[in-house]
Amino acid sequence: MSAATPTNAQQEQVRQAARALARAGLVHAYGHCSLRLDTGSFLVCAALPMGAITSEPGTVVSISGLLPDGVLGEVRIHQAIYARRPDVNAVCRIMPPALMSLSTQGIVPRPRHGIGAYFAPQPALWDDVRLLRDDAAAARLAKQLDGGTAIVMRGNGAVAVADGLPKAVTLSWFLEDMARVERDVRMMGCDPERGLLDEDEVVARQVFAGGVVERMWQHLTT
Repeated sequence: MSAATPTNAQQEQVRQAARALARAGLVHAYGHCSLRLDTGSFLVCAALPMGAITSEPGTVVSISGLLPDGVLGEVRIHQAIYARRPDVNAVCRIMPPALMSLSTQGIVPRPRHGIGAYFAPQPALWDDVRLLRDDAAAARLAKQLDGGTAIVMRGNGAVAVADGLPKAVTLSWFLEDMARVERDVRMMGCDPERGLLDEDEVVARQVFAGGVVERMWQHLTT
């Protein structure tokens, strides 16, 4: 199967997502995002610091097979997730600071406010600080993510996934806000078992109606 050709709109959305993640402080020199094009390929942002991306086109990558020249090694994480999850159409590889700090202690945030409900009962944890630069490790990470929306990588950021790129960017921001609340609660010396959302509260808040994604996407890209 030949790789799909991205439209101008798809290229621009990937560039917008990259810049939005950078402006929000969710990536720095490292990080990448991608958009599924079809069942066999996806478009990943240019291999640059994401905030520096202006008009540079992304690269089309096959979901199976070798990475193209010039594509960052950890983009194989995207390959593994797309291969395993037909429901996923976008992937964000991020480096959010509050989440990073918690992850060094093997702590993943738990749902304590409405935004945290989207990751209930809690994000998965990849307990390995090494870069994922081989296919076997990427496949294991995708398996551990399972059907979730995010996986925390100990001392190495996180991955958020969704059925579209604006939602994946939104969930990336939500994940870091969830981590901020978790960190603050622990810094206040509170009992970490107190203040967790119960099942009914999670269900009530785990919705995307009312422009939840659209408003956050506008906030991050305007």
